[in-house]
Amino acid sequence: MSNTAVSYRSQERIAIISIDRAERMNRIDGDVVEGLHAAWHRFMASEEDRVAVLTGAGTKAFTAGADLKAPPSNLYRGIPGVGVAVDKPVIGAAAGWVVGGGMVLTTMCDILVAADNARFSYPEVKVGFTGGLISNLAARIPHKIAMELLLMGEPIDARRAYEVGYVNKVVPVAELMPTALDYARRVAATAPLPARALKRFVAAVLPKGPTEIAGQARADTDAIFASADWEEGRKAFVEKRAPNFKGR
Repeated sequence: MSNTAVSYRSQERIAIISIDRAERMNRIDGDVVEGLHAAWHRFMASEEDRVAVLTGAGTKAFTAGADLKAPPSNLYRGIPGVGVAVDKPVIGAAAGWVVGGGMVLTTMCDILVAADNARFSYPEVKVGFTGGLISNLAARIPHKIAMELLLMGEPIDARRAYEVGYVNKVVPVAELMPTALDYARRVAATAPLPARALKRFVAAVLPKGPTEIAGQARADTDAIFASADWEEGRKAFVEKRAPNFKGR
């Protein structure tokens, strides 16, 4: 991966995917979205990596949300299960602020470990905007707790996130990655085929918001528009010949 906004490192059948802009509190812009998009594709193509740990550099923020000076117009592309079909397990490791699109990312993780300094916030109502991807939060935690977060835009701390079932474990900052990697090693040691099947089955059970469904459809059509067959179809039309489609 040439995108320096997001790093990818493999160890012990684990992919460690990190938003690497600590000096900017890992704010999400187009480069971060495309870096995540590439990372999820690499993870799914890997024959070795069975589970991913998603984190952010530093301890001040997993991500402080969208860079409002250069907000991404296509956040869906960086979200596992939306912009890229991901049926391998994903474990989140979050320290500091988890804001906006960061909450969309952590909501899509299968297991989430939070440092005791973590703060979760979805403040779009305070800036007059919503992309809607976070609506699936109401399928992950109690409805009224989700609505309190979304309609007021006020943060909750790691302990409250644990109490409402959003977080699996709260640990001191220094223990965040060791704890997430411990989860990952235990998942990686299990049989990958049933693990992936179970994740797909659970995804079929969980309700999806309209923006999530639209994002999945966009991802499918993006793949078609980027395909060699689409290029071949246009070329054959111009050259007035039968196309030779390859299914890729």
